Amino acid sequence: MKITYFGHACFLIEAQDNTRLILDPYLSGSFEGAIKYGPVNEPADVVLASHEHDDHSATDTIPGNPRVFMHPVGERVGSVSITGVQAAHDDTGGSERGKNTITIIDDGDLRLVHLGDLGHSLKREAVKRIGRVDVLLIPVGGHFTIDYKEAAAVVDALKPQLVIPMHYKTPKVEFPIASVDAFLGTQESVQHNPGPTLEVMKATLPEKRTTVVLAHAR
Repeated sequence: MKITYFGHACFLIEAQDNTRLILDPYLSGSFEGAIKYGPVNEPADVVLASHEHDDHSATDTIPGNPRVFMHPVGERVGSVSITGVQAAHDDTGGSERGKNTITIIDDGDLRLVHLGDLGHSLKREAVKRIGRVDVLLIPVGGHFTIDYKEAAAVVDALKPQLVIPMHYKTPKVEFPIASVDAFLGTQESVQHNPGPTLEVMKATLPEKRTTVVLAHAR
């Protein structure tokens, strides 16, 4: 599986059968210019959105004719299984910011979980529904999502081998969210990838849980 980080909460996942999936594409320039990451102009077979906010659901900007799933539930594309677990964008059951879908991508080798704009801790039932997690894409910036302390607790609950933080402050986003640094302070093993792409296989996952910060491609 190849993972490329475009920025904010948007990733390109290239599965072992070469299916291309884009998760949570942002609308460049949205929120009165607060989203400054460049356009996501890569083609894909599948586009997935965790919820209907412009920094996560610009599905119509992806070139080609991809299959689009907003709040995915249960789909199969090629050999890739896509499962959604309902969550909320806040800690009041969605009453403030609406629903959020946790997306699980299983390509037969790895199980990757993208938490979208998760706004609350995970109860035992949700952890059980998510199941095994090899790679976790987790928001850490707070304010609109879980903060660094809650993110660290979610990591401990899901027990992934590889953690990739997302949805945090960079020069490319003007939201009032925190940088990645506080979250990294909660993690024992941290690596900074010089580029936006990481290639992972089940056989090459680190034995000790490792957090990898990817450079944003846009």
